[in-house]
Amino acid sequence: MKKIKIFGFLMMAVMLVLAACGSDDTANSGGDEGGGKTYTVGTDTTYPPFEFEEGGKYKGIDIDIINAIAEEEGFEIELKPMDFGGIIPAILADQLDVAIAGMSITDDRKEKVDFSDPYFDAGLTLVVSEDNNDITSVDDLEGKVVAVKNGTTGADHAEKIKDELGIKEVRQFNDSPSMFQEVANGNADVLIEDYPVIAYAIKTSNLDLKTVGDRLNGDQYGIAVKKGENQELLEKINSGLKKIKDNGKYDEILNTYLEE
Repeated sequence: MKKIKIFGFLMMAVMLVLAACGSDDTANSGGDEGGGKTYTVGTDTTYPPFEFEEGGKYKGIDIDIINAIAEEEGFEIELKPMDFGGIIPAILADQLDVAIAGMSITDDRKEKVDFSDPYFDAGLTLVVSEDNNDITSVDDLEGKVVAVKNGTTGADHAEKIKDELGIKEVRQFNDSPSMFQEVANGNADVLIEDYPVIAYAIKTSNLDLKTVGDRLNGDQYGIAVKKGENQELLEKINSGLKKIKDNGKYDEILNTYLEE
């Protein structure tokens, strides 16, 4: 009987030790510092040079920046490509933790999401076909068809100036290549796009397009999280962003895609 009791006590002791070890493993799997934690990141992979797919892999300024931030701050990311117009709704529905997609920081968007410190100075510009000499500024848009990408600041800007300038139609597209082609083919007179995006597209493709006039605004891009609910993650993003700017990685990324 004593041997049975002693055996029982030994078994209980072993189980308690195993349980304690299991608890330690669970606590370390995520970690307060973000080690091993994975965040879902929404992006629009039809927006070179910021996000695009090449050879079955996602690359671009935004992709490299968020990966560099994650490496500095010790967390993992899972990219979730989607149409740009669906990104903020996906954040609000808790389907995304983060969004980086060449997203301009605007007052309207700040009502729904919190932005990181700005990471890129952009700005909208007019784009026409290479043989179009009739449009040189916004003053020439009366009676014209303007192509824009759905959900972008370019689309918002076109709608705001439509009546004032007498624009005939603002035509919306879900992706940049379709919008570019619409103007290149002569089906739209002009498009409005972020300058670095269209400059890269013209430089690396066979599109017969050119930019005209002055920048229409002074947009800055930011990384977005759900408003008021993800401050710890936002602090990590800002911390990582500062680190890659200080250590030269940020400039290295920009030079990879934008250097002449």
